[in-house]
Amino acid sequence: MTFLADENARADVFLSARTELTRSQIKRLADEGHVFVNGKPSKAGTEIKCGDHVRVDIPDPVPTKAVPEDIPIEIVYEDDDLAVVNKAQGMTVHAGAGNYEGTLVNALLFRLKNLSGIGGELRPGIVHRIDKDTSGLLVVAKNDLAHLSLSRQIAEKTARREYLALLEGVLKEESGHIATDIGRDPADRLRMKVLPAGKGKLAVTDWETVERFRENTLAKFTLQTGRTHQIRVHAKYMGHPVVGDKLYGYKKQRFHLEGQLLHAFRLTLTHPRTGEEMTFSAPLPEYFEHILAILRKENTP
Repeated sequence: MTFLADENARADVFLSARTELTRSQIKRLADEGHVFVNGKPSKAGTEIKCGDHVRVDIPDPVPTKAVPEDIPIEIVYEDDDLAVVNKAQGMTVHAGAGNYEGTLVNALLFRLKNLSGIGGELRPGIVHRIDKDTSGLLVVAKNDLAHLSLSRQIAEKTARREYLALLEGVLKEESGHIATDIGRDPADRLRMKVLPAGKGKLAVTDWETVERFRENTLAKFTLQTGRTHQIRVHAKYMGHPVVGDKLYGYKKQRFHLEGQLLHAFRLTLTHPRTGEEMTFSAPLPEYFEHILAILRKENTP
């Protein structure tokens, strides 16, 4: 809906008087990029003037329930309580803004008979997540008992999640420990950022050097917390962003990749019913191994 302003007013006041939307609804739409003044995305509090063109786009209704889809996925392990999946790069874990099809949840609903309901109808079974362009292991709960146990293990750090990442530059140290606050980047809401203490949520990551190359390092990261983009943000904070990372990495990339070279290769947890400690592993994807092979060849005298 587009309107020609006939008065000077705030965008939210102007639009609420001409639509059935409340000011709070308009603010949410503006925060999501659906309000425009003279063709430019604008905030709810933007001051408009007579003659300005003001537009608000109403997005399609959000589905309230995920639906099964026949999408191939690799299930590493499955029993009556849980499943461990090796997620491919490029697959979103669950529905989000503007993305309600083709997710891991859609595939799980097709492949598995039961999923826990604690995560809601858009996130059934999802205990933790990994980024769309990160590959590797995550555990899925098939009932609420398992969901509660697995969530507690992640919160209490008794579950161990280990990643391999190819970094820009050569790390000098053999290992390290990073503990910072992480929160939304005030300058770009799509990005996360290391913030001053008390301004975000505590994020703790341990890392080890695995293999050095001329201009890169293969490193292992172990998560102690699970903040959004945590490893990618901490890698950038170290001065060694993940190769292929379009959001936090170098603008000029040597390799033409679909996403970051970051893989959740090992997952250790305690079975929620039997109490048995279980460790699962997933090999590096072929495209990741291909880049390592190139770098190892360059290392050869």
